[in-house]
Order: sequence, then structure tokens, then C-alpha cells
Amino acid sequence: QVAYKAPEPMGEHFFAESFDRGTFDGWVLSSAKKDDADEEIAKYDGKWAVEEMKDSKLPGDKGLVLKSKAKHHAISAQLLRPFTFDTKPLIVQYEVNFQSGIDCGGAYVKLLTQTPDLNLDQFVDKTPYTIMFGPDKCGEDYKLHFIFRHKSPKTGEYEEKHAKKPDADLRTYYTDKKTHLYTLVVNPDNSFEVLVDQTVVNSGSLLTDMTPPVNPPAEIEDPDDHKPDDWDERPKIQDPDAVKPEDWDEDAPAQVPDEDAVKPDGWLDDEPEYIGDPDAVKPDDWDEDMDGEWEAPQIPNPVCEAAPGCGAWKRPMIDNPNYKGKWKPPMIDNPNYQGVWKPRKIPNPAYFEDLHPFRMTPFNAVGLELWSMTSDIFFDNFFITNDRNTADRWATDGWGLKKAAEGAAEPGLATQMLNAAEERPWLWVIYIFTVALPLVLIVVFCCTGKVTNALPHTLSMYTCILCLHSGNTVMRLHKGQVSGVT
Repeated sequence: QVAYKAPEPMGEHFFAESFDRGTFDGWVLSSAKKDDADEEIAKYDGKWAVEEMKDSKLPGDKGLVLKSKAKHHAISAQLLRPFTFDTKPLIVQYEVNFQSGIDCGGAYVKLLTQTPDLNLDQFVDKTPYTIMFGPDKCGEDYKLHFIFRHKSPKTGEYEEKHAKKPDADLRTYYTDKKTHLYTLVVNPDNSFEVLVDQTVVNSGSLLTDMTPPVNPPAEIEDPDDHKPDDWDERPKIQDPDAVKPEDWDEDAPAQVPDEDAVKPDGWLDDEPEYIGDPDAVKPDDWDEDMDGEWEAPQIPNPVCEAAPGCGAWKRPMIDNPNYKGKWKPPMIDNPNYQGVWKPRKIPNPAYFEDLHPFRMTPFNAVGLELWSMTSDIFFDNFFITNDRNTADRWATDGWGLKKAAEGAAEPGLATQMLNAAEERPWLWVIYIFTVALPLVLIVVFCCTGKVTNALPHTLSMYTCILCLHSGNTVMRLHKGQVSGVT
């Protein structure tokens, strides 16, 4: 039994929410409409609730639940104070449980940019954000976003920068219906880490691992430069001096009859290969005026079954040794080859160099702006801080309890093996063989007087390699040698 106790924020933090008050006081539901959506679905009228998980392993633990499907949802809350990117890292973490799985929808958070006109009641998809982070899935595309909006020091315009896709397989986090902890760490040295359940699944640098890159290229191709009409990009050309040989026969066929072939003995020239089915009967509803004269369906001639062949014998075709095909001049190096044309490079008028993209625009609110085709997405234990130890302590007190409770509720090894065998019946063969082989060896060793010679004699009947991928155990039995590796 794991008793639930709400985590208490300790140390430096900007936002902490566990929803254990049973309400979402302090959170603001958006009453806005999307500009580019049909009127029927434009309004952010998706329902939210604060409640326990449907299959909670920790009675008393509550979270924020997205209740509707095929609806726009938007809810947000102010931070205790704005987060400013200076000399300390940003750590954002929260929990998600896809209680009913997820068909198509997101569970990401947005850190809303601090602006004079920020109105949480009008929170929509176009509301400026500094960072967007979290899971998203549609079809078979399992994503874990980390996007930040970078302000150009030259133009003042913002552009989204997307982190590279994680190499890890994310599917399990969306399908196992367990609570997972999502963490983003962005450091002042421009490095970042994305973690799931406190394990790094993606990492890199804001300078080198974002698309498009933070800093544009110093040079670009001149848009006004065009390839000259006489530019020759052909590395090879047909030899203009080549002449077709006089003995080149373009009309020779590709295949000719094999003159050395001999008709096999027993070939039945007078027997057709197919005959009308003698057992076929004309249907009663056959109308010769409408359907034509009835003919029995064709079947292979049974007389031909024992013969090498039936019907008129023809010589088999073979490749014509004199076949050359249509003559073409050979290819030679192009004396006028100028290479692949590329426009000249010119200085990029939009070039700038920002070596400190970590210094993003401050944010002062956190929000969920989501569309989902699946309901009952459970969110809990939002936390924003600039201290890694403080974030780890919050994770241990919150998600750590859920992990312990879910682990205690999992079935034992025997039950897991039976469940696995129900999905993959071939595992029964391995289970039986795994039990039967040791019993045979025990009987041989204990019930015979020739213990010294028993092992190789018995193992001669089992000259094989048995790999049991059950858990992490691999058993090897080969030429009189038994070894167990775990």
C-alpha cells in the first residue's frame, strides 16, 4: 500500500500546482474563438474537471482532466512572478496520463510570453508563447515537442525553432495508460534536455540542434542570378564521330528457336492440352439466344499428365547470339562541360549572429491550448523552477508516489507470463521446454549409476541452442555445455 500525500513546493520556484484542493482555482478558462475554424467548433468550449484518475492507484490524488473530445480546450494560470532568462536554467515539468489512450491530440503546455495585453480569458492558438513543450500524437506519428520562439535581433520578428526529433521510441508513453513525467531543462549555456520519467530522451544545443537554425547563413544564393542559356551541364555526350559498323544488324531478333532442341519421346501431338469437362452439365437457365452456344468449361487433358507434353511441339526459344539491338554512338567526356550551374553567393541581408538564444522573451503564465479526439487526458503536478534539485524533490514527492503505487499494483511474474502467452501462444512451447529439459536432466543424473557419462549422453539428444527471451534470461545448451546468463 502506498499512501498519497500531496507534494509541497520547497525551494525556488515560479509555479507549482497539484490540484489537490479539488478545484482549478487560479486557472482561467478561455472564452475566445478561433479565427480560422468553422463556427460550430471555433469556440473554446471543451470541458475541464479536477478529479481522480478513473483507475487511480492513489486514492485522494487529483489532477486536471480534459473531459471532451473533438473540442477546442484552453485553460491557463499566472505564475507567481515572471520567469526571466538570465544566469539560471529553466526547468518545466508536469505529469500526463492518457487514461483512454490517444487517437489524435496533444498534451503539451505553452509558456505564455509576458506582454502588456496578455488576457488569459482570450487565450487562443495565436496567443504569443515563449516555449511549447510536451507530447503530441496523430496517426502513427508520436511527437514530443520542444519549440521556442526566437526574436530576431535584426528585425524584431519572431520565428519558431523546433528541436530535432528524439531518437527514442515514444510509443509506450502514449499507450500504456501509466502516468509519465515530462521534463524540459534549458540551460544558460544554450544546452537543453528533454526527459521522460527522469530519463533523457532528447538533448542538444539551441545553436546547432534546432530547425530552422537560430542564426541564418552569412551568405545566400543570389535570387537575381540566372543560368546562361549556353551553359552546358552534360558531363558525357554521344561521340559525334562514331559510325555504326557495317555488320551491325539492328533487325536481328532478341530470341530465336533452339535448333539443337529435340522433341521429347512420348510427346502426344494429336492430343490437345485442354479438353471440355466431360462432367460439366449445361445450366437449366442457359438461353442460347441470349448466351450463345453452350460449351463445357476447359480442364487439363488427363491424358497429358503422364506425357512430356501435348499438342503441336515447338522448339523452345533461346537468346540470339547475334542480337545487338539498336545501335547508339558510345558516350565520351563532354569537352564543353562546365559543371552543375549554381547561382553566385551574395551577403545575406537578413544575417545576424545571436550567440545567446537562451535569453528568450520572459513569460508569466502557463497554458494548455489543445484539440483532442480522445477524452480523459489527466494532467498533474505542474512545476516551473530554476533549480534542478528543487524540481527533482517535487518529482519524487509527486510522480515518484504514482510510480511506486503503479508498480505495487502490477501483476506478479506468473501472471505476466500467462498474459504474455495469451497474446503469443507460441510461448507455451518455450515454457514447457524450459520446464521439461531440467526434469529430464535431473532424472538422468539422479536415477542412473553412470553420472560421469550421463551428461554428454543426455545432451547429445539436445544438440541445439535455446534462447529464451523471457525477461532478460538467455539459456544456452550446445554440444554438452550448459550456461545460464542473466
